[in-house]
Amino acid sequence: MSVRHALLALLSDGPKYGMQLRDEYEATTGDIWPLNAGQVYTTLQRLDRDGLADSDGAGDDERHKRFRIIAQGGSELAGWLRTPPGPAAPPRDELVTEVLVATRVPGADAAEVVQAHRRQAVELRVVVRQ
Repeated sequence: MSVRHALLALLSDGPKYGMQLRDEYEATTGDIWPLNAGQVYTTLQRLDRDGLADSDGAGDDERHKRFRIIAQGGSELAGWLRTPPGPAAPPRDELVTEVLVATRVPGADAAEVVQAHRRQAVELRVVVRQ
């Protein structure tokens, strides 16, 4: 499961503080995958560093910064939603996570996410049979 992409998805509907993102992430995933604050803030720092999000705050205290997704982050998120994971089973179900976050991303289509996974599953069955 990509916490990075889930946080981008949550940011797609407006700027948020780190703890707000953590709470929304846990609510969106049904509290199945809890996040600790350190993981949230580390991920936000990386999103900022990688040019996918930025913050409106100054200084070192991450708790007082609101983060927002920027254009490159939106492109990264859209690509993730359209790309099924590889054939190895991830520790968390990527399809479930992608569908859950796609329902919150403006312009994303959860049905398209499911179809992309379905196509990959069919292709993998064909390869296995050969």
